[in-house]
Amino acid sequence: MSGHPLFYELTEEEIALHDAKNDDYRSNADPLANFKRVAGIMSLYPDMNWGTPEGVCITYALKQLDACLSLLERGKEGGVENVDTRARDVHVYFKILRILHREGK
Repeated sequence: MSGHPLFYELTEEEIALHDAKNDDYRSNADPLANFKRVAGIMSLYPDMNWGTPEGVCITYALKQLDACLSLLERGKEGGVENVDTRARDVHVYFKILRILHREGK
């Protein structure tokens, strides 16, 4: 290898993180299933402006909700985060959504 040794070390760390997180999000067959599932939910609301603070907050909540559902569906507890921490994240995001929505009125 002719590149900087730290570059390769950082890349290996990213691969390890990707593997750990992907095990929480994936389906049994598709390592990118989480993106497809959340996109499918978002597509049900074609008139929603996802480019707003509220839209971003909902997207983040959907990501956590999807991860929680995926873990439960596959009978896993989770490697990086677990069902409990992801459920708490959903609670937090929806409280933030309530704040953003009230501020926007």
